[in-house]
Amino acid sequence: MAITRWDPFREVVALQNRMNTLFGGLKEGEVPMTTASFVPAVDIYEDAQKVVLKLEVPGIEEKDLDVRVENNTLTVKGERKFEKEEKEENFHRIERSYGSFYRAFTLPSTVDTEHVAASYNAGVLKLELKKKPEAQPKQIKINVAA
Repeated sequence: MAITRWDPFREVVALQNRMNTLFGGLKEGEVPMTTASFVPAVDIYEDAQKVVLKLEVPGIEEKDLDVRVENNTLTVKGERKFEKEEKEENFHRIERSYGSFYRAFTLPSTVDTEHVAASYNAGVLKLELKKKPEAQPKQIKINVAA
C-alpha cells in the first residue's frame, strides 16, 4: 500500500469539477453554444439640441419594435424570432441570440417627451429626443462700456 500525502483542497477541487459538469460549466477558453437572451447594444450621446439613442436591432422588422415614453422613461421592446424554415437545417453552431428584449432609459428633465423621432435603417433604431427650449444654451451678448 502506497502512502499519499493528504491534501485538504483535493476534495474541494474534485467537488468543484463535479459541480461544473453537473451544471454544464465550460472549460477555460470555451464559448457557450447558446445564449439566454437577446439584449441590443445601445449608443447614447447628446448635443445642445437633442439626446440621441442608437440601438442595434438587426434582423428585427420595424413592426416588431415598440417604443414608448411614459413618466420620463423611454422603453424599447422587441423580439428577434428564429426562422422556422432554418430549423430543419443541420446546425453545427448557433451564435446569434433570439428572443424578446426590453430596454428602459430614464430621461433627464431637460428632454421634451412630446418631441421624439424614431427612424430605422440597416438594423439600427435611431431615437432623437429634443430638449426643451429652456434647456438649450443661449448666447448672451456682452456690452462693452465706452
